[in-house]
Amino acid sequence: MSSRRAVILGGTGGIGSAVARELLDASGRGGDDWQVEVLARRGGPAADALSASGASFTAGDRRDTSTLRDLLRPGADLLVDTVGLTRDDATQLLPFLDDVGSTVFVSSRAVYADEQGRHANSTDKPVFGGAVTEIQPTVTAGDGDPTSRDGYGAAKVASEQVLLDHGAPVTVLRPSKVYGVGIGRPREWFVVRRVLDGRERILLADHGRGVDHTTAASGIGSLVRLVADAPDRRILNVADDTAPTALEIVRTIAGHLDHRFDEVLLDADAPAFVGTTPWSSPSPFVLDTTAARALGWQPPTFATAVLPELDWLVETAQSTPADGDVPWADDPFWERLFDYGPEDAALALLSLGLG
Repeated sequence: MSSRRAVILGGTGGIGSAVARELLDASGRGGDDWQVEVLARRGGPAADALSASGASFTAGDRRDTSTLRDLLRPGADLLVDTVGLTRDDATQLLPFLDDVGSTVFVSSRAVYADEQGRHANSTDKPVFGGAVTEIQPTVTAGDGDPTSRDGYGAAKVASEQVLLDHGAPVTVLRPSKVYGVGIGRPREWFVVRRVLDGRERILLADHGRGVDHTTAASGIGSLVRLVADAPDRRILNVADDTAPTALEIVRTIAGHLDHRFDEVLLDADAPAFVGTTPWSSPSPFVLDTTAARALGWQPPTFATAVLPELDWLVETAQSTPADGDVPWADDPFWERLFDYGPEDAALALLSLGLG
């Protein structure tokens, strides 16, 4: 059994830790003996868990050139960058790529643009004629604020281009709505918290038919392991086996938590300010994963892959002090999503036939 070295930048986040667990588990199943080294700004429960499983942890900044040099100058069989965001981030990796067997850069479906130039983060959502393939046009590469609506996708495109143009075997992965244990923005909390708060009803716009493809972090991990064995220059979409509707997602989560909502399926005449979920989409956004499947990859299903995250969300909530809040609570993404007042007002109006 050969020994191989993997370096994961952002290795304690939801994606990075899933990749690390996949490689460590592969070693345990009698496959290649992966020596996994993870880099993150600070330690914590995720770092401790990975270390206990056999990974090596380094506390440091991915954008610190000396830190990168220490990790990558010895060379690696696999390099996975889960936190690179800008052209400068990608450029920092170039001196080391020739000493890496296979490099994986985690990008985003936010790079894709429709015929009108609209993308996932646009105020007006994109409209695609079907499942989006890797040859779908992207937004223009840019160096604006990567945390802004228009800057994020443009920065990712710039990063992709820098790495792919180098000529080394770099695989760019484009996931959609990632979920998993330790993920920074656990969209499934939208349902989990409602269950924990004892909400009996849930309002869903457009009858819950919205489709916005989900991607399991564990699925990214299994694809990365395959890519490590088949290095090449390419772009691959990565997403779940099928794209569940918002209603299917809600039912999956509630069912695992032994909760049954009274589902209020809203139509176009319902109040516009309620019923929106993290998976609501006026037009389907589905990723075509044919290219990844051609490598032998089997995408997971949402209904199965999401379960460990749901248990983690509940455990985290139950272990949070009464005067505290869950770690992701400060994310502006959640603003107004748990404002139950408008929901209850809408329910009252609907019961009166005024909605």
